[in-house]
Amino acid sequence: MSVIFGLDFGTTNSALSVSYGGKTEVIDIGEYNENGKTLRSVLYFDEERNVFVGQEAINQYIHNMATGRFMQSIKSFLPSKQFDYTYINGKRYELEDLIAIILRRIKEKGEKYVGQKVTKIVMGRPVVFSEDKEKDTLAQERLRSAAIKVGFKEIFFQFEPVAAALSFRETLKSEEEKIVLIGDFGGGTSDFTAIKLKGGLSASLIRSSEILSLGGVYIGGDKFDSELMWRKISKYFGRNVSFKSMTNQNLPMPTAIIGKLKQWHLIPQLRDRKIIEQMGQIRQTADNKGAVSNLINLIEDNFGFILFQSIEKAKIELSSLKKSRIVFSERNLKIKEDITREEFDSIIYADAKKIKDCINKVLSDASLMEGDVDIVFLTGGSSRVPLIRKIFTDKFSDDKIREMDAFTSVVYGLGLSSKMYF
Repeated sequence: MSVIFGLDFGTTNSALSVSYGGKTEVIDIGEYNENGKTLRSVLYFDEERNVFVGQEAINQYIHNMATGRFMQSIKSFLPSKQFDYTYINGKRYELEDLIAIILRRIKEKGEKYVGQKVTKIVMGRPVVFSEDKEKDTLAQERLRSAAIKVGFKEIFFQFEPVAAALSFRETLKSEEEKIVLIGDFGGGTSDFTAIKLKGGLSASLIRSSEILSLGGVYIGGDKFDSELMWRKISKYFGRNVSFKSMTNQNLPMPTAIIGKLKQWHLIPQLRDRKIIEQMGQIRQTADNKGAVSNLINLIEDNFGFILFQSIEKAKIELSSLKKSRIVFSERNLKIKEDITREEFDSIIYADAKKIKDCINKVLSDASLMEGDVDIVFLTGGSSRVPLIRKIFTDKFSDDKIREMDAFTSVVYGLGLSSKMYF
């Protein structure tokens, strides 16, 4: 039996579909989390050299807290030339090795489900890994290399919004033809396509002439979390601190240190003895010693993930509530920071504008006016953020907007894409 996998390796979550015998289905790969259809794209290395993946990694990390190495948003490093390798427990890991650990776990789950080895795969990719062409190519080749490391031999890539379009196409009646704007909002990127879809027997295929335009920006749910951290929470960890230099000058906290607070997955990079010693020296003359101590504790006690979970929780609540609160309590630090939806909108306004500009360009590249679009299909968690949603409700009537499962529509479409390549 010929089996092909469709794999959506995401910044936040990953998912797997299997195609065989003329059918495609999304299978359970996340046994430790509520939504079994997804696996958190995270790793945890404990001090006994055990490696954990997904929700199990989160559970182990929270249990052990101040020990080991926790890694999230690994996909975001794909286009980065600065991240080549790292050492964990004395062992060297290239970026592809880290990604391969997650892919191998997913592959094993899929092979157990179908009862055989699988070497064919369609992998999702954003429209834009990076606006730099060289970095964009690097990102895809790294993802391909990771797939090869775990035993895949025939590897094809499909743009994630096109995969989402294939999922949506199955809802159309036979011979029904629509011009659809697809918006796929992930943890790291937001991707769009304007596409001509026709229901019926050929619904698994997309001709290049039917893809009217593609576009994407490197902005997703993680970026919104980062902006909240920077604007609302970083003050508790030394963002506005100044200290005395050896010549008695007032200096701000070094950007190389404080800048890591913008992205929580970079915080573990501060767990370096020399950096912690430097922060200890800064604390001696700082105008807010408590804030510097909070930062040292955050790093040494590995509280970054827990802190960002509380930030993400507040962000999600603001999709349905007018007001939320970021609550965090560790050691002597207790944070209760209120935030309104209006304030959140102002914080992410610049990012939302970039997303809006990208949508306008996608429509322009396709030579489409708003009225030419029959349906707007949105998928991904950040499509529920009110300011993002407003971009579409302002442009299109509410009755044009459609949604499916926010976390599996892309991976299901990747499975359907297998008929295009195999």
